[in-house]
Amino acid sequence: MAKTTVVIPNYNGMKYIKACMDSLLEQTMPSDIIIIDNASTDGSVEYLQKNYEGKLTCKDGSKIDCKVVYLDSNTGFSNAVNKGIELAKTEYIFLLNNDTVCRKDCIEKLEKTMNHKKKAFSVQALMVSLNNPYVVDDSGDYYCALGWAFTDGKDKPSSRFKDRKAITTSCAGAALYRREVFAQIGGFDVEHFCYLEDVDVGIRARVYGYVNMLEPLAVVLHAGSATSGSRYNEFKQRLTAGNNIYLIYKNFPALQIIINLPLMIPGIIIKAVFFAKKGLGKAYLEGLLQGFKKIIKNHDKKVRFDLGNLKYYFALQIEMWINTIKRFA
Repeated sequence: MAKTTVVIPNYNGMKYIKACMDSLLEQTMPSDIIIIDNASTDGSVEYLQKNYEGKLTCKDGSKIDCKVVYLDSNTGFSNAVNKGIELAKTEYIFLLNNDTVCRKDCIEKLEKTMNHKKKAFSVQALMVSLNNPYVVDDSGDYYCALGWAFTDGKDKPSSRFKDRKAITTSCAGAALYRREVFAQIGGFDVEHFCYLEDVDVGIRARVYGYVNMLEPLAVVLHAGSATSGSRYNEFKQRLTAGNNIYLIYKNFPALQIIINLPLMIPGIIIKAVFFAKKGLGKAYLEGLLQGFKKIIKNHDKKVRFDLGNLKYYFALQIEMWINTIKRFA
């Protein structure tokens, strides 16, 4: 019986989905698959239903289940993966973008790390460029006191990443999650739609005393920005800016927000100037406004402060200060 279910949110992923699916059938540790389709219009859902839905035979001869769920509208990444998590019955959930190709021992390496680290909420694979696998695309997220989430490996040689390490949060584009923890901390917040939803849920897990890890021996090739279209665009910057403001309010107690304001305010200004130079200043500011609207709308979603978790808040705060230095190192 499979220990992991792969959950793939799909939206117009016809260009990449075959390579993604075929790589899962070649895994040394076969896993069940659930694809949640966000109302694709490019024929990808019909292709998946015809060629992959049902019982599949893996390269090693083992049988796995593949389910394709079609949603009537594009509900975003968060809602799609929540649907997949709800349908899964296995101990672990492997969230995977549709524009990826997994190395054949990827899931096996992730499961091994998760089995070893009992307090791990998530273990992320090392994501490398699909066009150049010697270059890192994402090596896990760090969150700093400037209010920024960043990865330390972007565009760096993948050979630099050999050892397992702790990270603030995992990128949900290729990460294994412990399913039972979602029942304790809640799932992905649908208000995020997409972008930073993985940082939000990862920080929430940290507050409850869990850890997130990078396993660089588990490798996933990633096209990147296949849905949004580019690294920098109005859609992405508007959502990212708003979601960041919202997750700060939601996950940090008032005192911690006050402590970090002297760095967070300059962090907002620096990003506003950066995106203004790229012609995205208006989108960034609109995003900030949307973030405050999300706070007003979802004020009841704020993580309730528990004195028993104080040591975890403290550890996270120290990490945020260290990550601020790391960001400019």
